[in-house]
Amino acid sequence: MSVRFTGRSVLLVFWDIAATYFAFIFASVATQQTEGLFDNTDFLFLFGLLAVINVATLLTFRLYNNLWEYAGTSEMLQMVYATALAVFLGALIHYIAGVRLPIRVYLVAWVVFLFCAGGIRFLFRYLYQGRRKAQRRPPIGARPRTLVVGAGETGSLTIKRMVGGDYAMQGLPIVAVDDDPQKIGQRINDIKVAGSTADILDLVRRFQIEQIVVAIPSATAAERQRIYGTCIQTNCHLLTLPNVRDLRMDELDDVRLREVELTDLLSREEVVFNTRMASGYLAGKCVLITGGGGSIGSELARQVCTVAPRQLVVFDIYENTAYELEQELMRRYDDIDIRVQIGSVCDQRCLDQVFATYRPDVVFHAAAHKHVPLMEANPREAVLNNVLGTLGVVQAADRYGAGHFIFISTDKAVNPTSVMGATKRMGELIVQYYAARSQTCFTAVRFGNVLGSHGSAIPFFKRQIAEGGPVTITHPDITRYFMTIPESARLVIQAGGMARGGEIFILDMGEPVRIEDLARKLIRLSGLTPGVDIEIRYVGLRPGEKLYEELLMESEATSMTQVKGVMVSSGVPLSQEAVAQRVEALRAALDGDDAGIRAALEAQVPDYRPAPPLGSAPGAPPAPPAPAPLPGDSVGSSAPPLGSAPGAPGAPPAPPAPAPPAPDGGAQ
Repeated sequence: MSVRFTGRSVLLVFWDIAATYFAFIFASVATQQTEGLFDNTDFLFLFGLLAVINVATLLTFRLYNNLWEYAGTSEMLQMVYATALAVFLGALIHYIAGVRLPIRVYLVAWVVFLFCAGGIRFLFRYLYQGRRKAQRRPPIGARPRTLVVGAGETGSLTIKRMVGGDYAMQGLPIVAVDDDPQKIGQRINDIKVAGSTADILDLVRRFQIEQIVVAIPSATAAERQRIYGTCIQTNCHLLTLPNVRDLRMDELDDVRLREVELTDLLSREEVVFNTRMASGYLAGKCVLITGGGGSIGSELARQVCTVAPRQLVVFDIYENTAYELEQELMRRYDDIDIRVQIGSVCDQRCLDQVFATYRPDVVFHAAAHKHVPLMEANPREAVLNNVLGTLGVVQAADRYGAGHFIFISTDKAVNPTSVMGATKRMGELIVQYYAARSQTCFTAVRFGNVLGSHGSAIPFFKRQIAEGGPVTITHPDITRYFMTIPESARLVIQAGGMARGGEIFILDMGEPVRIEDLARKLIRLSGLTPGVDIEIRYVGLRPGEKLYEELLMESEATSMTQVKGVMVSSGVPLSQEAVAQRVEALRAALDGDDAGIRAALEAQVPDYRPAPPLGSAPGAPPAPPAPAPLPGDSVGSSAPPLGSAPGAPGAPPAPPAPAPPAPDGGAQ
């Protein structure tokens, strides 16, 4: 036991000695056990002996070197145990020495000593907290007049800390609202609950409210959307905070208000991550994530680490984001072997080296070119990366015996009108083909737009708003399905746990959202008025862009899974010969120009109907060339595997033989 005495420690020792004398003298008087006790100075020695025992016991419990400014429940329990033990030892020593005092004297003395010794220590915390609040308390005039939505635990904490002037909860609480009729008219920390959420607009006007804090984080998505929809009409500064029930007691003083984000306004509940389902195929395994430095790939890496894989391999062509992710994960998960490999999915030799070195048990294939207009202008790269790159990773997973392979697709692969959507649809077909012939469990996950991902609309709108506008929207009627980055990663991971091979998992994403509505909400969340402070300008659809997205093709039948809101489709996979022929036709087209590549995509990818050129009259799109023939129609036939992936050694594949067009309703 090492004790470093400071000025405070010495003060506490003398205080505890004095507290011991006071406690036993007080206990003796209170219990009327003073007869003969103070007739001589022996009591000084007897109580002094108790003081030595008390100090020695508190030293043993290391209660002289604590930083009492930060003391909490555990330190209080230590004081209770230490003082109880000290008084018991003192009574035992007295008994051995022949001193007989009633037990009630020791009990009263213990309570008094605990009060004195513990009180002085927790006084340090009280003085520190008061000084800290005084330093952090802004002047009342600088605190915005605040309406608090919610009079429950979270609302009570919010109002209490605002009244105390906490800088992390800046605001002057004026009034509160709650939808519980029993709370309306009551007061919470002396702030009146003046109405329900339906009264927010009126209360904002009556009380000249400048800021609204939504303190009901446990509300459903529909309730949040309704409440936030009302709040953003006020043009008040809108804030929220986490649910206090999800926090530890020692975290309550550090809860901070945060800006309301667009993700808070989603009209549906997010999918809950079933860790038990995921841990079965990820825990203790080697997991490879291609495109691991991207928005989806990096979130996949974070969530995979929560179920304790043995090793995580992040594979990406862009070293900066991959390096940042590596440093983040190594700080948070020092018990997991984190590796970063830089390379392209189009380089088969690089893929072979990675798979041979790590022998991954699970592969998440997130690497892809995803931006629709860019891929319209660069169809060669789209085919090379999204089709042949996917083929290369699939073949490596099959060749090196991976247990699970999860392909990340997109709703743009459904009845595609863009080069990007067509290439992702071809990726789905490749995955479904290998699912029928490989020992690896291949599956695909299809979802819509991801809020906040690289290049998505929301960060773009935020930059435009910060620059003073205008906010540019392609079309007033354009709609999209949306989900958050963490939710999309959860869906992908859970799909891997449910997969049996060949499925396409689809999230029930609720109702599509108008992009213009999102833009207007973002403007209002910034405290500005659409059309007044920020102009909204329509710029026309971009190349390959749809007015609306779909999650299912007409030929697909779906069924629900054990995870609420997640559907599964087995699709209508092509035969081996059909997939092989189409892949080789696309590979051969890479030797030509962009127009030839687009024509090959149109001919070889089922359901691909290119969007009409910009500026053309509305109407039905032009009829595409007939698809290449389908020599076989049985899934899992004994024909050789698909052609070698890009970068693999060997002679170039022969182009497909010409054949008559397939009849209507051919295999898809």
